Amino acid sequence: MKRKGDIDQIDSKIICVLQKDGRMPNTEIAKKLNIAESTVRNRLKRLLNEKIIQVVAVGDPHKLGFGIAGTMKIAIDMKKSAETISQLKKIDQIWYIALATGGTDLDIEFNVNSLEEFKNLVILQVNQIDGVIKTESSVIVEYIKRRYDWGTGQNHPNP
Repeated sequence: MKRKGDIDQIDSKIICVLQKDGRMPNTEIAKKLNIAESTVRNRLKRLLNEKIIQVVAVGDPHKLGFGIAGTMKIAIDMKKSAETISQLKKIDQIWYIALATGGTDLDIEFNVNSLEEFKNLVILQVNQIDGVIKTESSVIVEYIKRRYDWGTGQNHPNP
């Protein structure tokens, strides 16, 4: 019996297939992996319910009409981290927040429509949150390499 959050080679192979084509039907995944469609269906349901995977469409923010995509590194007062992170999660333009190591504590990614919205996000919203010590923003000018099938190569832990 699998514990919550555990994945095996079959789960891993299903994930790899979906990383290449998140819209592939369960029947096609089953054929490709030589397993029953019901196995794919049940495993996908568990992987989604346990939030091990998320199947979404990924677009290029510039091509979707956002004027500015960017990243921000944030140093925070760790004693106030829960409330600081809670406030950051409420900002619609921020779509990614990660606790990180290095010179700053949080890495975030955001999409905004204009320099005015960027200024409001960085200066008037993020820097005003209690617990934020320092921010460093970077605007993405061009995506050079951007892929989401990173688990399908030779370095995959469960080939």
